[in-house]
Amino acid sequence: MIGQTLGSYTLRRELGRGGMGVVYEGVHALLGRSAAIKVLLPGMSRREEVVQRFFTEARAASAIKHPGIIEIYDFGFAPDGAAFIVMELLTGEALSARLERGRLAPSFALAVARQIAAALAVAHAAGIVHRDLKPDNVFLIPDAEVAIGERVKLLDVGIAKLLDQSDVVGDAPTGAVVTTTGAVMGTPYYMSPEQCRGAGAIDERADLYALGCILFEALCGRVPFLGAGAGEIIGAHLHVAPPAPRSLVPALAPEIEALVLRLLAKSPAARPASALAVVEELASLAKGASDRPASTDPMGATLLSTTGSGPVATATTLGASVGARATAPTRPTRRAALVAAAG
Repeated sequence: MIGQTLGSYTLRRELGRGGMGVVYEGVHALLGRSAAIKVLLPGMSRREEVVQRFFTEARAASAIKHPGIIEIYDFGFAPDGAAFIVMELLTGEALSARLERGRLAPSFALAVARQIAAALAVAHAAGIVHRDLKPDNVFLIPDAEVAIGERVKLLDVGIAKLLDQSDVVGDAPTGAVVTTTGAVMGTPYYMSPEQCRGAGAIDERADLYALGCILFEALCGRVPFLGAGAGEIIGAHLHVAPPAPRSLVPALAPEIEALVLRLLAKSPAARPASALAVVEELASLAKGASDRPASTDPMGATLLSTTGSGPVATATTLGASVGARATAPTRPTRRAALVAAAG
């Protein structure tokens, strides 16, 4: 499709592809502005209900005006009938790539979590639940106006509902949930117990659970639950208590541990009342968080508080970007998302 025009954008190069579609960089014909353009594969574009959900969620997400949520510019159909969506092209680094290099200093982790929660609060107020929040969908872009020097951008807000539980048919070896179309529903490392059960309504408290998983990983250097495959991890989300963060990082403040464990409560009712409540609590905790310089702690985990080396240009994901996960008690290795298309 390189060289073709979709809407007002000419496709310049491919950025990534996967089970649901292809992501391109496009350039606006008049403005010269670059954008990320996601084009659904023909099999997905032929499913009317999928396309309608795709566009409905795009409309909803485009109505959210918040610096922490990626901006959607346009959507429509290509000449061959493929559905596409146009959004801002970001330069920076996925949180997943940052975490590959080690756990974060507590104050930096709390600041990132606070920005995530603030963006979620706006999305939730608009009636949108992300449902696929994970480090691959959290992007860090340089911004001198932000205290930590980087601004969080949430990717795929509203688009995570493109596939529903009726599409799910099984597991991939890497732990990804696979659908009837072969597309990835999402990695189970950040799925709430209610999502793992696959029954009943999913509300904004599922996003708070995912935030708890992300904050646990940022602080401790590993996800709360590890396993050989999706089944083991899903079972742990449902039935196993998460390890206490201070059992992995003894120097962590008890108040921070308490918040993480409340976010990871099995029952939605036991989690914080809202994303806004989490924002306020994180702000309070940040005042008491003390950082050591980036160094190696007694556990051998490198503390990171500064921007990683080398900017990465990326688009949003079409679904989930999933790489191999190991069962060792360290953060499993996965490929950094240079633009991850679904599947």
